[in-house]
Amino acid sequence: MKAARLIVMATAVVAAGGAGILALRLMSREPETRVVEVSGPQIALERVLVAKRDIPIGTAMNADMVQWQDWPKEAVGRGFVTQDEAPKAREEIAGAIARASLFQGEPIREAKLVRSDRGYMSAILPEGQRAIATTISTETSAGGFILPNDRVDVIMTRRAQTNGSNEFITETILENVRVLAIDQTIEEKDGEPVKVGQTATLQLTPRQAEVLIVAQQMADRLSLALRSLEDSKSPETKAAYHLLVGERGAGTVRVIKYGNVKDVTTGTGVQEGN
Repeated sequence: MKAARLIVMATAVVAAGGAGILALRLMSREPETRVVEVSGPQIALERVLVAKRDIPIGTAMNADMVQWQDWPKEAVGRGFVTQDEAPKAREEIAGAIARASLFQGEPIREAKLVRSDRGYMSAILPEGQRAIATTISTETSAGGFILPNDRVDVIMTRRAQTNGSNEFITETILENVRVLAIDQTIEEKDGEPVKVGQTATLQLTPRQAEVLIVAQQMADRLSLALRSLEDSKSPETKAAYHLLVGERGAGTVRVIKYGNVKDVTTGTGVQEGN
């Protein structure tokens, strides 16, 4: 009996020691990492032509300015240039002109390009319109913030003799006209560089162009007044047609000499419609 008890106790001790050693090994082992791959829905992609960098309005395009980029197929908008439909579009873009500013990563649309060998300005002019350049006052033209496609008023300031004394007369000669281009130069003011425009190119009808040309002869200064963005929704423009010969009635001729304006009555007059 004593021998049997000793055998059982020895077996229990050995079993307990083995269990302890197994427990220590299990505790010292690093937990197994299981990688579970969850396959999500596959997004269909399409290669779209995009701007590689910012491209200002009026820039002559070349292949280095654009690149192909993967784009979600369901997000490809109407007018996007895709590699499936135009595989050589990147090379063929050479010579096109940016009709509007393009930003880095923006998809290229044909509607924003001008493909013409006659120059950018003539290509963007609507039928029947004219592009007229005029020198403007750098001090009063909205501080250099006027940009292409903005809407402006053109204000004429001139001297006039009234009761023997010199006076300044100010008149708005054109309202809500579109700016096609404006030169930008850097000048210093109070020790800081300031960007100002000295010449503006405006989109006018032939009659409005005549008003501007007359005003250039009469004015001591022409200034631009920037209009609200809301005004660009309305294409209606106005002009001071009374400055033109014949607009003040039959038998009246407007004479401009040395900056002075005088209406002279003649035997016949010229009448023109608006």
